Amino acid sequence: MPIPSRAALVEHLVRTRIAGNVATPRDNNLAHYRKLANGDRHYWLGLELGDRWTDEQDVLAVMAERCGVDDDPAHRVGQDTIDPELTVDALDRMAGRLRKAAADRDRVLFATGHPGALLDVHSRTAAALRAAGCDIVRIPGGLTADEGYVVQFADVAVFERGATLWHTHSPGPMNAVLDGLRALDQPLPGLVVADHGWAGRAAQRGIDTVGYADCNDPALFIGEAEGTLQVAVPLDDHVLDPRSYEPMTAYLLDAAGLL
Repeated sequence: MPIPSRAALVEHLVRTRIAGNVATPRDNNLAHYRKLANGDRHYWLGLELGDRWTDEQDVLAVMAERCGVDDDPAHRVGQDTIDPELTVDALDRMAGRLRKAAADRDRVLFATGHPGALLDVHSRTAAALRAAGCDIVRIPGGLTADEGYVVQFADVAVFERGATLWHTHSPGPMNAVLDGLRALDQPLPGLVVADHGWAGRAAQRGIDTVGYADCNDPALFIGEAEGTLQVAVPLDDHVLDPRSYEPMTAYLLDAAGLL
């Protein structure tokens, strides 16, 4: 695939609604910010936020700064946004960490709670890092979490239940992987590339973590603001056609020196 310029990628992100006027409505965003502030652990995505984020307006301020949602608290319903320039800025930061991983030949774990959209993004990144000499973690067999199984496809850890890959926000599958590696006396990853609770819990457990997050998933942006998570890339994490992410992935890998 041709490598898009920054300007071309910004245009593509807006046109495909990966950024710009995204599908997630404003009221859904604000509801998630409120639930995080009220201490609902489902919305903490594996991070431990304590009592540091009990004001919904503080959460909104972080999301406006790092994701590009409307910062007006009076805007309660209708369209909300992700700033595509912030998306590309975060991709550049992620590329820097991937470049370091390649130089250090890191041990890297990939995981996704959004297999319907982001599996190929993670898989292509894993393949590029493997070609650069990194050790891509092969997770232990037989792992279970949340009444399902933790399995791996195309180098990416995912959650499976009933012969179906599931969308999950839970930190349980990441706990299962990290605990499973320790039980087998295998080294933990030096870097995790993930999303949702997979990313939050890895970062909470002290592992360098970069990942992707939607505008209704504020926890990872808070984790980045606090320095727990290294990079959170703002994007719509489930647009209709997964191939829409291919130019973004090409840009990321090129910026990381992996193409």
